[in-house]
Amino acid sequence: MSGRTATRTPRTGVAIALLRLAGAALLAAIAVIHGYLWQQGYSGIDVIGPAFLVQAVLGVGGALLLLGAPPRLVPWAATLGALFAAGSLAALVVSTTVGLFGFVETTAATLWWESFWVEAAAAVVLVALVVLTTRRTGR
Repeated sequence: MSGRTATRTPRTGVAIALLRLAGAALLAAIAVIHGYLWQQGYSGIDVIGPAFLVQAVLGVGGALLLLGAPPRLVPWAATLGALFAAGSLAALVVSTTVGLFGFVETTAATLWWESFWVEAAAAVVLVALVVLTTRRTGR
């Protein structure tokens, strides 16, 4: 064992707390958007409808996990959240370009751009949180 510990300063602690809050808020926003769209008619689309409901549930769960995780598990919670956001963003882009499970979306659709920016922001914020919480001294 090298005996290295994570670098923690008061400033780093504040940054981690702010990124946790921002990440949780963005994951919750992803959940709200998908839940709203599911209620507005996406529930009737094969495969996509159930996926939107799953996205809503996972977004809420991810937000709660990020807020409630003990410090040693924050990097893992943030990694899961970043993968979730990036996967959601990838599915949005694929559904708009070549289609996804036979469903083709358009950028003119309700909340398309909001989804795009919220999912992109969530991925960026959560990757930053992963990087900040996994920094080590002595490198």
